[in-house]
Amino acid sequence: MASPFRDAADLLSEPARQTFELRWSRYLPDLESGLRAVYGERTGEIVERLRPILERRAAERSPELRCLDEARLLTPGWLQSPTMIGYAAYADRFAGTLSGIVDHLDHLEALGVTYLHLMPFLEPRPGDSDGGYAVADHRAVRPDLGSVADVESLTAQLRRHGISLVMDLVVNHVAAEHDWAVRARAGEQRYRDYFHILADRHEVDRWEESLPEVFPDFAPGNFTLDDAAGGWVRTTFNSWQWDLNWADPDVFCEFVDLMSWWANKGVEVFRLDATAFIWKELGTSCQNRPQVHDITQALRQAMRIVAPAVAFKAEAIVGPTDLVGYLGTDEHSGLVADMAYHNALMVHLWSALAARDSSLAEVALRRFPDKPTGTTWATYARCHDDIGWAIDDPDARDAGLDPVAHRRFLSDFYSGQFPGSFARGLVFQENPATGDRRISGSLASLAGLQAALEAGDPARTADAVARILLLHTAILGFGGVPLLWMGDEIGTLNDDSWACDPDHAGDNRWVHRPRMDWRAADEAREHPRSAAGRIWWGIRHVIGVRRATPELDAAAETVVLPSPDTRIMMWGRDHPRGRMVQLYNLSEQVVWFPMHALRQELGDRATELLSGFQYDLTPAVLRIDPFQRLWFTTRGLP
Repeated sequence: MASPFRDAADLLSEPARQTFELRWSRYLPDLESGLRAVYGERTGEIVERLRPILERRAAERSPELRCLDEARLLTPGWLQSPTMIGYAAYADRFAGTLSGIVDHLDHLEALGVTYLHLMPFLEPRPGDSDGGYAVADHRAVRPDLGSVADVESLTAQLRRHGISLVMDLVVNHVAAEHDWAVRARAGEQRYRDYFHILADRHEVDRWEESLPEVFPDFAPGNFTLDDAAGGWVRTTFNSWQWDLNWADPDVFCEFVDLMSWWANKGVEVFRLDATAFIWKELGTSCQNRPQVHDITQALRQAMRIVAPAVAFKAEAIVGPTDLVGYLGTDEHSGLVADMAYHNALMVHLWSALAARDSSLAEVALRRFPDKPTGTTWATYARCHDDIGWAIDDPDARDAGLDPVAHRRFLSDFYSGQFPGSFARGLVFQENPATGDRRISGSLASLAGLQAALEAGDPARTADAVARILLLHTAILGFGGVPLLWMGDEIGTLNDDSWACDPDHAGDNRWVHRPRMDWRAADEAREHPRSAAGRIWWGIRHVIGVRRATPELDAAAETVVLPSPDTRIMMWGRDHPRGRMVQLYNLSEQVVWFPMHALRQELGDRATELLSGFQYDLTPAVLRIDPFQRLWFTTRGLP
């Protein structure tokens, strides 16, 4: 097949050509290495196909984006800076349309946001689309949100405000209505090869023997019989989400061109959704296969040639040992994703708050592998999804807990069923066979604000606000890119009307996905003593401190320190500018903390950054108030 990019080299200006050749020479070996591990003898053919694609997209890249490329090459640690503050939202629920987001940039700027993740905005299938993750057209925007031109205009506006746009790119599957799937059903062999279509049930059963079910309640199994396609289609998530066959080099080339095309529209970070599932191998769980990292490496090097300003974020909610692989270990070091979600941090923060005990978090997080050099975590307390209690059994046992009982306790606690619980959450996807019960609910409702306001109890309200600030301070202090979920900055509660929408009635995660209440946001800014105001101004203050704190550069690791009091979570960070120790009181109690634990880390004096006070650490004990947060540093002290 003749390539539409055959004459692309002629489109590059001489300076652009020189730049392209330098990058091609620099990144080609790593590109070929990733390709060869997957495609073997076909590597040379694929490279030959890729070059004109990349040349054409390089020629189309705007002067402004080329300038951004050079700036990022000069500052390779841009994602690791403590000035990076993330915010995630659905575009329609935040501002109605993509163009409407511009009207609320003042809100994002006031928070200090530099990284904006808009949930899926590509055109999805009609009806249920898994929240937009069933993409029907990769080169079109959901019509009610706007157009591709609106994305390009928005990214330009965001860049002028120092904000990078993050885009979801689902790499495991497409909607059954996608043109590729339509053409596969029509019998075009090229597009049938884009998918996994099995001829008979016996073959399906062989695969199913080793495959777990992602959504056993409403999408059992991993294959769907499609009469028009003449076989069983691999559908890991839903019957209308067709898994792609990355063993076909055509799929790889399609995604290189898609990424380059969207990068030229101004997208700066690709969130690679469901990346852990992309490689299928009979007799395995088809998750976390080595080829996933080879493919990601090849994609990453292709993007470094055409758009080095772009970063990759891996959406891989997997165990700690597997997770670091998505950031690049061994032969993939420095060659795959720049960022990954620290799901374990989120889980253990909520667990510690419910138990008022840091023991389990201390055991689990101390065992967590260090991230590879040059990469960063995305830290968060809440996101668009449910919370699953991903707690390893050995960690729980070593913390003196029964793992099954503790997970049951957390589900009971955050669904409000446990006696004395402050939380108002909903059980999501209960599995009677395994006892697994995940939790939906907004951060504020899970942290006790809804129950406190309903009771009209000022003391309980104060505790709930303090918990909310503690959670945000922890993700801001851990190191990495902290991600705030839309509305959490003003204490948005559960949306009890979620079930009234027929498109959402079967999925209670929409309880924590309400539309942004801009009147409430205005009131929070104008009334700093209200609950919402205390949250808004409290988070803003911590963000301001973080931005001026070099110790929070993600190049440094957070080390979980042994705390002499289990009600206190204790973290340390080493940086050339100073040693940092953070303390978090997880309880409603005043804690008299043994000062020797601080002295042995910091010496006799330290500055507490959130208050700005200098502390004498020579007394025997330190009073730590309920839910108090303390960031100590030795920076600037003789």
